[in-house]
Amino acid sequence: MAGEKTTIARPYAEAVFSLAEQSGTLDQWSEMLELLASIAGDAKVAEIIEDPNFASEQIAALLLDVAEDSLNTEGANLLRVLAENDRLAFLPEIRELFETRKSESQGSMEVHVASAYALQAAETRALAEALSKKLGKVVNITSEKDPSLIGGAVIRAGDLVIDGSVRGRLAQLAGELEI
Repeated sequence: MAGEKTTIARPYAEAVFSLAEQSGTLDQWSEMLELLASIAGDAKVAEIIEDPNFASEQIAALLLDVAEDSLNTEGANLLRVLAENDRLAFLPEIRELFETRKSESQGSMEVHVASAYALQAAETRALAEALSKKLGKVVNITSEKDPSLIGGAVIRAGDLVIDGSVRGRLAQLAGELEI
């Protein structure tokens, strides 16, 4: 997630989380944001969102039609506000930040692991246990294979980043040697 996108998306995610927490609708908001993020993430819809020939009202109406009856009044209002402020492209980040806050409030944490090789189930369990002890939360791990790391892994848990990759260590060494 890019820093600028996160900075722009955070106030929206926080506002939605606050509303959802107060009304006891965290799961419903998760579903709505998942739907909206997937719609906004579609390549054809993304083109329309970025096209200056479409007014924000037109784009909001289109997305509301696509979402059909899956949005409640507050969800539809969020969509309209995002359209008016040219923030529809940030829906995937808003969703991700919302889910992070939801997990934290429920005593769990989403952790993403990128490793040079696919993690085995036993490695994933061991890593989850170790991180649970370190972070004091239930850890849910998602992982991906990234051969560009050469070896090792990069772990992202909220704002915490642990770079144990060979690529990261080589970059650090190059920096120290001023290469």
